[in-house]
Amino acid sequence: MKGLLFIAPAMILVLVLFVFPVLFTAWMSLHKWPLLGEPTWIGLRNYTRMFSDQRFYDALGFTAYYTGIVTVVIFAFAFPMAMLVEQKRRAVPVYRTFFFLPVVVGLASASLLWTWLANIDSGFFSPLMERLGLSSGRVNLLASFDLAFWTIIAMVVWKIAGFTMIILLTGLQSIPAELVEASRIDGAKRLQRFRYLTLPLMRKPLALALVLSVTGSILAFDQFYIMTSGGPQNRMITIVYYIVNQSFVSFNLGYGAALSIAVLVILLVLSVAQLWLLRDKGEQA
Repeated sequence: MKGLLFIAPAMILVLVLFVFPVLFTAWMSLHKWPLLGEPTWIGLRNYTRMFSDQRFYDALGFTAYYTGIVTVVIFAFAFPMAMLVEQKRRAVPVYRTFFFLPVVVGLASASLLWTWLANIDSGFFSPLMERLGLSSGRVNLLASFDLAFWTIIAMVVWKIAGFTMIILLTGLQSIPAELVEASRIDGAKRLQRFRYLTLPLMRKPLALALVLSVTGSILAFDQFYIMTSGGPQNRMITIVYYIVNQSFVSFNLGYGAALSIAVLVILLVLSVAQLWLLRDKGEQA
């Protein structure tokens, strides 16, 4: 009984902030739910509508494309950063602070900052590219799909890589120094130590960082809404952006709820798959 009392506050928070909203969303998804007026029961019609909704497939495809690229780029920067700040050098605390500082900036604030930096007239990037000879004139970095996409990727990596670095750093610091020293004595090269020692011993931190990165990327909304408003030509509509449009622009609240449940299922499946693939070999399947 005392144990239940201790966990009661946490249970109440989970019920109020997660379980009840999910159940209510699932209930909404079975109705035609107008902004005003009485909802109408339509069963699974909102879910069957997804299979013929090309815009849903487009949003899902773009989200998958963005998630794959941004996850790879984040890890490509975060892992070397973690290995750099894991070393015992005089300037390491400065590096850690410098790499982690962007994490404390809110994503909406970071998006607004980079929108200003990418501005063709008053920004910083376009004049810099012109002075360095990277472009023949000033370029609007948010006008075309490719430039806008990679500008957003750069902003997200700048914002998130420091957080992923901290997770990977904890994994690096948990590797026993005796094993590293023994591998050096045995003549293992740096790449061999990384492949056969570091990576296997970092499965759990890698799994956590990967799940958080993939989940956050699938739920991306702020940066695309603020920096490009889904453009150019509505080619940067993520699945969450599409849910917002359906729910609060077109007022198809029931269909938006069904899309939310579909995204929740996708996230659960992907998270379980990632954790299973990165599990320790000795663990039970």
